Amino acid sequence: QEDLMESGGGLVQAGGSLRLSCTASRSIFNNAMGWYRQAPGKQRDLIASITTRGTTRYTDSVKGRFTISRDNTDNTLFLQMNSLQPEDTAVYYCNGVNVYNGAPLVHYWGQGTQVTVSS
Repeated sequence: QEDLMESGGGLVQAGGSLRLSCTASRSIFNNAMGWYRQAPGKQRDLIASITTRGTTRYTDSVKGRFTISRDNTDNTLFLQMNSLQPEDTAVYYCNGVNVYNGAPLVHYWGQGTQVTVSS
């Protein structure tokens, strides 16, 4: 679905950094947005969210290392990831998000972007 497009993933050594980007259609972006990730054999989990006013939340495993931000002028969502660890290896997705229960806003996903962290 072209309504959601993620980019910026890659292969990085432990301790390194990456910055992910996501573009979304305006109908999705006019909501709270979130970054999800899915590691091999695991479910897709919400790891960071940001409201339209900029209030952020993080899951404990990324708190202090990852920063979510958004540019409301061009419907772009970012995830700055620092101090990456092998356990951060996953496919990363963006979506609108229900901040009360973490559920994705729409029931489809972009292609995601692969992040691989080597030890």
